[in-house]
Amino acid sequence: MTPRMNSAMCFSNPPGFSRSSRGWIVAAAIGLFSLLLATPVLAASSDWALNEGGRMRLILLPQEADGTRHGALVIEPKPGWITYWKEPGDVGIPPAITPVPGAAYTVERVGFPVPKVLTNGDMTDVGYDHPVTLPISLKNAPDDADVTLSAFVGVCQNICIPFQADLSVPPNEGGVANAVETALVRSAQAQVPPGPSPEFHVIDHQLGADHRELVIRLKMPAGADSPKAFVSGPSGHVFTHSVASRGADGEMVLTLPIGKLPKKYKIAGKHWGILVVSGNQAMETTLAFD
Repeated sequence: MTPRMNSAMCFSNPPGFSRSSRGWIVAAAIGLFSLLLATPVLAASSDWALNEGGRMRLILLPQEADGTRHGALVIEPKPGWITYWKEPGDVGIPPAITPVPGAAYTVERVGFPVPKVLTNGDMTDVGYDHPVTLPISLKNAPDDADVTLSAFVGVCQNICIPFQADLSVPPNEGGVANAVETALVRSAQAQVPPGPSPEFHVIDHQLGADHRELVIRLKMPAGADSPKAFVSGPSGHVFTHSVASRGADGEMVLTLPIGKLPKKYKIAGKHWGILVVSGNQAMETTLAFD
């Protein structure tokens, strides 16, 4: 049985407080509450777009001095459903976030937190089996007009369902950020793997002459866990199976089998992405091929 609180319990004087001081506190609280009611709650978010497999919405913060607006695409798959990383694996759909036709603003960057390798029978996907927030940056998106982005993602359970929606954020003429949504965007930005550092970087890499094996030498932080890698090659190709070993100089060596590449694929001049994950540490960079 839930205990009940009577009015005497609610308003009894705490030690050191007189009835007059209590009255002042109540008056101040009423004044603060009135001020909050008079302050507009700025909606920096679109409405939720709904789909059989989940929902998504767009958040935007106010424009910064250089014309940039940071924000995020929030994707919430339903329990048992998944959504995808930028290279989704065998059959998935990578997220695409673009301005609607005729817009004067551009999408400058989309970030991705560390994904999972998700297996379903013989199929391998790379993505997220939980809600995920992708931080984005826009250039020249105004505060004083609607901003609309077209979001196209995949959500999958036993089959993949394309999920497309035009997401509109209303004007924010006051240029004031909503604290909750600001925290959500900043948290999403913090989850994007950083670039290389002196303690964690690719020393060199070599693709075999037959294009069947990629060997990567890594400088790792002291005491780091054995790493795994996500290598995004030609569009639609992601390589996630690697074997870790120690090199002659104590460096970490990752060896990845490379599956079938597109016919007549020329590696010279190409750039592949690599994400290396070691425990709770991660690093993302680019592999350039001469």
